Amino acid sequence: MKNIKSIWILTVLLFFISSSLLRPQQSVTHLTGNLHADSKMLFDYSAAKTNTIAFDSPDKKSPLIAGLLSAVLPGVGEFYTESYLKAAIFTAVEVGVISVAIAYNKKGDSQTSTFQQYADGHWSVERYANWTIEYAKHKYPTMDVALIDNVKNSDGTVNWNGLNALERAMGSGGYSHALPMHGDQQYYELIGKYPQYSGGWDDKAVWDSDHPEINDYHDLSPRFYDYSKMRGKANDYYNISDKAVLAIYVNHLLSGLDAVWSAISFNKDLAVNIRVNPIHSGANVTLYPTINVRYGF
Repeated sequence: MKNIKSIWILTVLLFFISSSLLRPQQSVTHLTGNLHADSKMLFDYSAAKTNTIAFDSPDKKSPLIAGLLSAVLPGVGEFYTESYLKAAIFTAVEVGVISVAIAYNKKGDSQTSTFQQYADGHWSVERYANWTIEYAKHKYPTMDVALIDNVKNSDGTVNWNGLNALERAMGSGGYSHALPMHGDQQYYELIGKYPQYSGGWDDKAVWDSDHPEINDYHDLSPRFYDYSKMRGKANDYYNISDKAVLAIYVNHLLSGLDAVWSAISFNKDLAVNIRVNPIHSGANVTLYPTINVRYGF
C-alpha cells in the first residue's frame, strides 16, 4: 500500500509540473505561407520594433512525456530528451539499487532459515514450560494451582493456552510476554530477545529444586546470546534491503524531475528564428528575412 501511494504521489507531482511547463506561449507568431500576408506581418512587426519571429520546432520534447517515462523507468525520459549521459547514470543507479535490494533480501531469508533451524534444534517449549512451572511455584506460592496444572496436557505435552495463561498471571514477576505458537515470526523473535525464555535453551542450567533461591531466568546461556546475534545479522541484511528499496523510489522521483528539466533545456537550446532586416534604398524600405538556426549541446 505504501508503494502504491508513493507512485501515485510521484505521478500527480510530475503531471502538475509538466502541465504548467506546457502552457502555450502567447508571444509566438507563426507565418502562414502566404507571401502577401506574411510580408504584411513582417512589416507590422518591424513597425512595432519587433524584428524576431520564432517558429515551433518539430524536434521539441514534451516535458510531460519525459517526466512520466522516467517516473516509470529511470533514464528513459533522459534518453528521450537526448541526455544520454544522464540516462546511463540513472539506469545504472536503478540496476544497482535493485540488485542490492534483491541480494540482501535473499541474504536475510537465508540467515532467517539458519537461526530458525538453530532454535528448533536447541530451544524447546517443553523445557521452557517446565522451568516456568517451577519458577511460578517458587515465586508465587499462593497462585491458583489450576493455572499451573493446566500448563500440561494429560499426555505430558504442553497446553499452549494454559502456558500463555500462566505467563500472563506472572506478569508482575517479569514475564512480559505470552509465547506465540511455534513457527510464528514472533515466536522466533521472542525466544532470543527476552530473558524470560532463557529456560527453554538446552544449555540453561536446570531448575535446582533444593536451592530455588539461586535460580534466575536472567542468567542467560551462551546459546541465547549466539541466537540473538544470528537474528541481529538477519535484521541487518533486511535493513540494507529496505534502504535499497527506498533508494529505488528516490531514483524514480529524481529521474522524473530531471527528465522534465532536460526536456525544457532541450527546447530552449533548440531555436529557429527569423530576423527581419530592413534595407533602406532611397524612399523605399525592403524587408529581408534572415533565418537563424541555433542548437546547443
